[in-house]
Amino acid sequence: MSTLEQSALWVRVGGGLEEVGSGRRHGPADPEFPPPGGPWSELRHNGRLVGWASPDTLSRTSVRRAEEEGARLIQERRAYLLRRLGHKLRSSVLALQESARQAAFGRQELFEEIHDQALDVARRAFALEAVALDPVDPARAVVVGAVLNLAAPGAHRTLPQDAVVRAPEPVLVEALTRAYEWMGGPGASIRGNLEGRWWRLEIDASPARRPLAIPELGEPLVRYLVDARLEGWLDVSKQEPAIIYLPAG
Repeated sequence: MSTLEQSALWVRVGGGLEEVGSGRRHGPADPEFPPPGGPWSELRHNGRLVGWASPDTLSRTSVRRAEEEGARLIQERRAYLLRRLGHKLRSSVLALQESARQAAFGRQELFEEIHDQALDVARRAFALEAVALDPVDPARAVVVGAVLNLAAPGAHRTLPQDAVVRAPEPVLVEALTRAYEWMGGPGASIRGNLEGRWWRLEIDASPARRPLAIPELGEPLVRYLVDARLEGWLDVSKQEPAIIYLPAG
């Protein structure tokens, strides 16, 4: 095994970092927040931070490897979510079809259940779409408070009025909506403060929080949307709160 393969390497995955081999996460991806351990040297391509490596292993090869590993990890996460959400959607559709078939043969008591199943199909389909489709809208300055009016209407919020992030607005709405639902919905608390070039949002769970029926709609989906789509970082090193870093606008 070569020296490069043996040495520690942190690669950028969206707006966060992951250590090759161990899978440890760290973030956000920023020169002011190097990974633990070290000493480290920045790996950059066209001015963009793409990872960190030991000073004695710096080379064009290490930069290229960091880029390739980061891209591979994003694609693996996307493929995993597409498989899992696709499987859940098919199961939901089959259950809806069976209920509709039975209702057509006289079981009218199933109509309420059919309504709930149709809503479930829609939730799973929208989640699948969020992962499958690349954002169309460009990143721009977006006021976080305005987005939370749509994404988390029942949350207790402590957020400066000048909290502005740079993101594609539809993706930001989707990500914060999913994070809010994951944390239990109404009753959850959201705080925000500026740390360097990032807005740090803390989401404390609602007292009424319950495990999601579909775990993939929680942390896996939120992590993918935040890390890969918003170039942010989801910190779940603690059970609570969920912490989301988003690039300041």
